[in-house]
Amino acid sequence: MISEEIRKKFLEFFKARGHTIVPSSSLVPDDPSVLLTTAGMQQFKKYYTGELDPMKDFGSKSTTSVQKCFRTSDIDEVGDERHLTFFEMLGNFSFGGYFKEKAIEYGFDFITKEMKLEIDYITVFDPAKVPDGDWRKSVPRDDESRALWRKLGVKDENIRAEGTDVFWGPTGTEGPCGPTTEIYVNGIEIWNIVFNQFYRDSQNKLTPLKIQGVDTGMGLERLAMVSQQKKNIFETDLFASLFTELPAEMEERIKRIFADHIRASVFLICDGVRPSNKEAGYVLRRLLRRVFVYQYLEKLPADTFERFIKEVVECYSIAYLQFVTYRDEIINVAWAEYEKFSKTLPSGLKQLELIVEKRKKEYGLLQRIPEGGIEQLPISNRISGKDAFDLYQTYGLTEEIIEEELAKRGHTYDKVGFRNEFLEAKKKHQEISRAGQEKKFGGHGLILDTGELKAGNEEELKKVLRLHTTTHLLQQALRMVLGSGVQQRGSDITPERTRFDFTFDRKMTPEEIKKVEEIMNDVVVKDLPVSFKEMPKEEAEKTGALYFFKEKYPERVKVYYIGETLESAFSKEFCGGPHVTHTGEIGRVKISKEEAVGAGIRRIRAIVA
Repeated sequence: MISEEIRKKFLEFFKARGHTIVPSSSLVPDDPSVLLTTAGMQQFKKYYTGELDPMKDFGSKSTTSVQKCFRTSDIDEVGDERHLTFFEMLGNFSFGGYFKEKAIEYGFDFITKEMKLEIDYITVFDPAKVPDGDWRKSVPRDDESRALWRKLGVKDENIRAEGTDVFWGPTGTEGPCGPTTEIYVNGIEIWNIVFNQFYRDSQNKLTPLKIQGVDTGMGLERLAMVSQQKKNIFETDLFASLFTELPAEMEERIKRIFADHIRASVFLICDGVRPSNKEAGYVLRRLLRRVFVYQYLEKLPADTFERFIKEVVECYSIAYLQFVTYRDEIINVAWAEYEKFSKTLPSGLKQLELIVEKRKKEYGLLQRIPEGGIEQLPISNRISGKDAFDLYQTYGLTEEIIEEELAKRGHTYDKVGFRNEFLEAKKKHQEISRAGQEKKFGGHGLILDTGELKAGNEEELKKVLRLHTTTHLLQQALRMVLGSGVQQRGSDITPERTRFDFTFDRKMTPEEIKKVEEIMNDVVVKDLPVSFKEMPKEEAEKTGALYFFKEKYPERVKVYYIGETLESAFSKEFCGGPHVTHTGEIGRVKISKEEAVGAGIRRIRAIVA
């Protein structure tokens, strides 16, 4: 069964059982606690806590999805037979609906009846397997799950008791937690079913949750592997065609890195990530540059990565239609990074070679020496953290590249020293940025800082208020021209411009941009009043005011509206303010730029004169 059939079969299986199919959320989450989306349940967190209502948003207490996921912790492990950075997670979720009995029944039926696979064994939680001193030692044994598997015909000898590995809990001291049960096929764990059953307090006391939840996750790549009877994930149809773009004689490990990193990069770029030196942008830069290094060392044609990108788009375009729309943009982003890196890569590798040669001359050519039965590099074969950091800062060689290229030459580097150099450089950069900020705002700090709006003096305050109200006009004008499907995805306002991100699946035409400008400027000319009313959140929702779908609002909110009354207003939104008092204060509005920032997300920059 090919991967596309598996995706479809999984979603249809759960749809037929009352689950609402929810599209994958972006790899760049709206959860500030994580850098990238790592699991299918992330977009549903607020439904487990009761902050959001699944019946209101999905019409059901149960959902299912195929979620794009990224694990940065596995970057260094890619190249073996099982590690990936990007993967797709099949999942079904319940927020106070069904619990253990149905979740286990669904898992059993899908694997054995739909996929026609034989289950090797099941794992269930048993505190007897938990080490002494661990708080989970006092958690009750999950006899209920064991009984449910037996009821479905799984033999007792194929139900294995496990400890901490099959108990999900918060990384901190408090939060929801509960046992899990895992399904193994061909000796491989393919599906983990998590039961959010208890609340653990700071004293490790467990209290049954009022809203019990089910959270499951099954890697598509692993399921494809066992379904297609392959030895590893890289032999499945998800990767097989990609390898045709690489020389047959290339080392298998490098092929896997190439395939994983380009595939992951395509998904990151399509979700709006751009190469940079911070956060998700740095992750993308690491992936691309590692590919570029191998392309250079293997003496592959310069456009190898482009052909690989096209093959990834071809493989995934059925499941992710936006790939076709954004293919050229993805390629252009990768080329821009390649051209930037290719200017420094040869020089960086040459400089690395010179550093190694210098080290050899200083200490003599020493070989790996055994110590305690383990091969270790002598300290004299280690280059300094400063030298390694200079390679990173001056030539853009990432830590992985430095480590890998040094290892080929029998060397390593002082990682602690490197990290200290990195932190020191970051500290200096922050000091320079802080000095620039103080200079910009006259050394007096900010007189307005809402996160979205910042102003350093009274003059700047007037400008950002004009632009803030402009942003409200812009959203309404976009909805009038492009349709009510337009939804805000973020905004940022400086004294120079407003930047507004919104949902839309194509580039705006010049005529559409002109129409949006005309609508906004017509409202400015009318000099409509800008007011707000404070009211209960539920009452505010009934007014038709716009608000962020997943934002958590207080019980009482402000609704800012542009017009004579709330009922007849041109625009109305949940907003904390502040704004101008009349639209005539804004001045003429001009859209300075319209561009894509990700799949289905556009960005507009606008100025006022």
